[in-house]
Amino acid sequence: MRLQYCRRLPHEDRPLDRSPPADGVRGRLVELAALFGLLGVIGFGGPAAHVALMRREVVERRRWISEQRFVDLLGITNLLPGPNSTELAMHIGLDRAGRRGLLVAGLAFIMPAALIVGVLAAAYVAAGSSPLATSLLYGVKPVIIAIVAVAIVQLGRSALAGPLRIVIGLGVAMLAVLGVNELLLLAGGAIFMAVARGAVRGPVAWLARSMLPVSAAAVSVAATAVSLPLLFGTFLKIGATLYGSGYVLLAFLRADFVDRLGWITDRQLLDAVAIGQVTPGPLFTTATFIGYLVAGPVGAVVATVGIFMPAFALVALVGGLAARLRSRPLTAALLDGVNAAAIGLMAAVSLELAGAAIVDPLTAGLALGAALLLLLRVPSLWIVVGGAAAGLARGFLV
Repeated sequence: MRLQYCRRLPHEDRPLDRSPPADGVRGRLVELAALFGLLGVIGFGGPAAHVALMRREVVERRRWISEQRFVDLLGITNLLPGPNSTELAMHIGLDRAGRRGLLVAGLAFIMPAALIVGVLAAAYVAAGSSPLATSLLYGVKPVIIAIVAVAIVQLGRSALAGPLRIVIGLGVAMLAVLGVNELLLLAGGAIFMAVARGAVRGPVAWLARSMLPVSAAAVSVAATAVSLPLLFGTFLKIGATLYGSGYVLLAFLRADFVDRLGWITDRQLLDAVAIGQVTPGPLFTTATFIGYLVAGPVGAVVATVGIFMPAFALVALVGGLAARLRSRPLTAALLDGVNAAAIGLMAAVSLELAGAAIVDPLTAGLALGAALLLLLRVPSLWIVVGGAAAGLARGFLV
């Protein structure tokens, strides 16, 4: 999710806590591990909630960094692919205790969610076809579709501002439905925006225009046997290239694991996303669930490492340099094109997955009711719980 932030608050005038702990950097690492480990356990509600929790702890309560510094770090995460709230935790760790702080903060935030999802994945494999589990997921799946649909509308207000971005979003959605590779669509959206704005000129513009038709070529791979190197490489690619929102993860997962590799079904993908919604921490731990489904505990570890590794590398390598990208016409245009294309991908995938989730009047009603509650700002966690309760009630009645 491309995250926004608001105005300065009065507490900004209070002095920062510059005094190091008694045991120096080691003490700061312990502080980071304790704080982000706690946030990884209580961090329900998605990236926006994670950012709010981090701001309250590191700006208001602990005074580790200033309000402006927090905004700057948040801006950097908005310009990088990968899980934004996790990358923000890494940036705070880097700012507080160097590269060891980056590693500690990132791992502390990721590990609780990954462990919880791993346990739930084991339970799902053991009892995923039981009547109880079937009833529960029956009510949760349409709620997930509603959550994604509302996210598309809310993100689209900024990502699709202007006719050109709307054209890119609609074009990408149509091509995605036709089976075009999602990476080509994201690249094509970025190039199209740069060319249209005139940020790319001369021979480079000619080369970019000549590449655009390539983005309309569908890419498909025959179903293949599960292998750990391929599992790792696929999640590594996703973690290194996913822009736009945690929900764009759906498009990548479906394209790779449902369509190209054939390792999971649409139903299992929706179940994985449902688990990600009701657990704390990063939505990217959906990878943990899928890894367990296809290759057991080892697969869960391999998938988790694969999808989060690029975030650690990007934060360590890019750091403050990314903050300058938005001020340059070419990179700003590329980012706007990627964001518009990401909205189109989300729309296409949510339409396709809706067929597996909305199967009768009750599930249609659950999806509509969930969308209305989300627009009224009811926390998504409670809406998911309500969907699960409705599914369980139906299971007892029929």
